[in-house]
Amino acid sequence: NVGVAICWDQWFPEAARAMALQGADILLYPTAIGSEPQDPTLDSSDHWQRVMQGHSAANMIPVLASNRQGNEVLLHPDGSEKQRIRFYGRSFITDATGALVAHADTPNSAEKPYTILTSTIDPEANRSMRMYWGLFRDRRPDLYQVLLTKDGKQQ
Repeated sequence: NVGVAICWDQWFPEAARAMALQGADILLYPTAIGSEPQDPTLDSSDHWQRVMQGHSAANMIPVLASNRQGNEVLLHPDGSEKQRIRFYGRSFITDATGALVAHADTPNSAEKPYTILTSTIDPEANRSMRMYWGLFRDRRPDLYQVLLTKDGKQQ
């Protein structure tokens, strides 16, 4: 069972937990993330990766994150450049503890336009490990009602 979330969803741990609780054996995050429009010098790639490794570790489930790579130039109607975005690639796969088992480097030339990553997972072993750790058994959903709000206060 594959749990799939889109690019922006990867920032929210609730989405990963929901997919894991619903029986996902691996989480797949196809993303298109790179330089930030408000600050092209900001590189969020390490943060992006650590967030998803955390989802993996917190749910004891492998994560596969595929990220777009390359450059995109957005133009104004007159043809002048409006914005330039650099998608940094760095796709990766984790094991069920969040450890990296395969990863692609940031592309630095057109000579290597893509990387294919593979890994073998054992869903049954991962389910057993999750059960022994008690991550889902020992949850306290009665304390998490605040997650149903956007500001932690109003319902």
